[in-house]
Amino acid sequence: MKQFTFERATSPADAVEKAARTPGARFIAGGTNLLDLMKLQIESPAHLIDINAIGLDTVESTQDGGLRIGALVRNADLAAHPRVRKEYGVLSSALVSGASGQLRNRATTGGNLLQRTRCPYFYDTNQPCNKRMPGSGCAALGGYSRQLAVVGASTECIATHPSDMAVALQALGAVVETQQPGGSSGQHTLEALYRAPGTTPHLETALVPGELITGVRLPSPPAGRQVYRKLRDRASYAFALVSVAAIVEDQQMRVAVGGVSHRPWSPPGGGRQAAPAIISALRAEAANSAIATEQNRFKLDLVERSLASILNRTT
Repeated sequence: MKQFTFERATSPADAVEKAARTPGARFIAGGTNLLDLMKLQIESPAHLIDINAIGLDTVESTQDGGLRIGALVRNADLAAHPRVRKEYGVLSSALVSGASGQLRNRATTGGNLLQRTRCPYFYDTNQPCNKRMPGSGCAALGGYSRQLAVVGASTECIATHPSDMAVALQALGAVVETQQPGGSSGQHTLEALYRAPGTTPHLETALVPGELITGVRLPSPPAGRQVYRKLRDRASYAFALVSVAAIVEDQQMRVAVGGVSHRPWSPPGGGRQAAPAIISALRAEAANSAIATEQNRFKLDLVERSLASILNRTT
């Protein structure tokens, strides 16, 4: 790990101000992803700003009947929150399916959204990776691609986003709230937060330098049954080959799909749709992107079977 400087922020405004004073500074809370990347020298920020003491660690009801989740709420606490378990069960299920109990005790809401891909070529510094080193190439395109993207990727990068929580939040219609440099506030839908790789896969989100996630706002609880289905190579502590967060009512579903793209994928149009329309949209996007490989094309079938399984579930 390379040397870096460190300071603690006392409020969201203080954190953003400190970041503005030091170009390239990074915020750190749980550190469950950033510290690993620093040890591997995949990331080497010169300055870290500890945001653990700035608040943002509560779950509060909103006036419209929804919830506001602070950016520093730990994953374990959020999964166990009474309203989340009762009214946003898809989110609780997604959280407990990710990582280990120890990591969930440290990982935060904001950090979970901003974690970086688990593409093996991103982590192997001996291999070219445009996300890690722009312009070096993408080893995954001609390599082992079983876990990688089938839609939304490009010839520069076929990495997927690893978050389980983000998939559930997109299905629930969440909005990410931020504080920007200069003191103004911002908000991003989950779809708008994550940038398509295009020719700049190292630019992963719409956040500007120094912009701090302060919370996530959920609308009032949706009507219908909520399901999170995660398919992976082993039963625990594994990232999804495919995951589906679904809000089901009368054979119609609002869905978000993980493990297939650089962000949680949802069919165009939003709202609840029948399963055949969802699958048609996914297959059409996969065909148009021309990125799906022989190793990962099976993911399209996994999504279709997952939707069928969710619809056939009677309890």
